[in-house]
Amino acid sequence: MTVQMRPRVKYVIGPDGSPLTIADLPPKNTRRWVIRRKAEVVAAVRGGLLSLEEACERYTLSVDEFLNWQAAIEKHGLAGLRTTWIQHYRES
Repeated sequence: MTVQMRPRVKYVIGPDGSPLTIADLPPKNTRRWVIRRKAEVVAAVRGGLLSLEEACERYTLSVDEFLNWQAAIEKHGLAGLRTTWIQHYRES
């Protein structure tokens, strides 16, 4: 069976509206996940710059953790990624 590979894009539009390349992504050893960094990784996966598997491996994330970031952005925008508000947003 042949596996079809999607052509890799060179850049995507980041959460702030500017072009985002692989070089612009957070470092692989990132441990402090601020809103901007989470949003950049989600934008990279959505746009095809990274696959979900690549992002999880690169940043040592679980698929669940990434999907939670994605769902928070979809439901509440960037503010949904604030860890201090996580309980507030989960209840609504």
